[in-house]
Amino acid sequence: MSKLTVATATMYELSLAGAEEASRLGEQSGDIDHLLLALTINEQVAGQVLRALGVDLERTRAAVEQQHADQLASLGVQAAAPGPGRITFHERGDFDWNDRALEVLRRAAKGGKRGDAAAVLRELLAEGSGLIEAILERLDTTAHHVRELLDQAEQYPSPPSGAVDGRSLSGAGAAHVAAPVAHVWALVSDPTRMPEWDLAFGRVSDVPDEVEARSVWTAHALETAPNGKPQRVRPDRQRARVELVGFEPMTMIEWTTTWPDSATSNTRRTRIELEPAAGGTHLRISQAWERTGSRRGIPLLRWLMRPLYTFAIWLQISQLGASIGRAFR
Repeated sequence: MSKLTVATATMYELSLAGAEEASRLGEQSGDIDHLLLALTINEQVAGQVLRALGVDLERTRAAVEQQHADQLASLGVQAAAPGPGRITFHERGDFDWNDRALEVLRRAAKGGKRGDAAAVLRELLAEGSGLIEAILERLDTTAHHVRELLDQAEQYPSPPSGAVDGRSLSGAGAAHVAAPVAHVWALVSDPTRMPEWDLAFGRVSDVPDEVEARSVWTAHALETAPNGKPQRVRPDRQRARVELVGFEPMTMIEWTTTWPDSATSNTRRTRIELEPAAGGTHLRISQAWERTGSRRGIPLLRWLMRPLYTFAIWLQISQLGASIGRAFR
C-alpha cells in the first residue's frame, strides 16, 4: 500500500479505537493515553509488540486510571473520578484528538515515515510530557524496551493482501480482540448474536435448531441506529440470506450474504479465522464481493472504480473487526 493509504488506514483505526476508549469515561476528546490504549488493540506490528510486553488493554486501562489519580492527588485533589461505563461512541459519533495527540499522528506521517502504527508508537514514545513513560513504568516496561522489540519485529515484512479477478474483488485484514478464542467463537458462530457485531443488521430469523455447514438464516436490516435515528434502507435490501459455507469449531467460520429481493446486488463472502494471541485472539478477516450472473457493467468503468471498491472492502473489514472487538470491551 502507498504511504498515504497506510497513514489514512492507521488514522482511521486508531481514531475509532481511541474514540471508543474515551467514550467509556464520557469524554469526547482524545489524548495521548487514549492513543496508547488504541495501539494495544491494533493488529499491526506495534500492537503485537505492546501485547508481547504485557501492555494489553486491561492492564493499560488500569495503569492509565492510576496515573491520572496519582497526578490529581499530587495536586491535592482527592475527588474520585467517575468510573468507566460502556462504549458509546458509535451512538454519538462526536470525537476529536487534542493538540498533542494530533501532533504525534502528524509526526508519524512526516518526511520518510510511513504513518503506520509502528511510526505512531515511536512518536508516542518520543513525546516529551513524560505521561507515556510513566504509564509504561507502571506496566513493568520502558520506552527503550518497546523500541528494541519494535526494531526486531519490523525486520519481518507483512504479507500483501487483496486480490482482483474478473468475477470478484477481495481483501483481507487482521484484528485483535481482547478476549479468549472460546468467547470470540461463541459470539461469531451464533447466528442469533449477529446483530451484536454486524451493524448492518438489527435482527435475525429462521435460524435452524442446529447450526452446521450449509445452514441458512435470514438477517434483517437495522431499522433504528443506536442513537435512536431511523435508518433509510432500500426495499430490496431489507432482508438478506446468510448461508454458512465453512465451519471449523474454534478455528474458522465462513458465510455468504445475498439479497434475494435485489437482482443486481453482489454476493458478499466473509471468512474469519481465529487463533490464540497474547492478550486475546487474533482474527484474520477476508471478504470478497462476487458479481452475480445478472449483473452487467462496463469493463473500463469497473477498472476505474476498482480503488473505490477496494477501499470499501477494507472499510467493511475494519468495521467488522472493530465491532467484534468492541463486544468484549
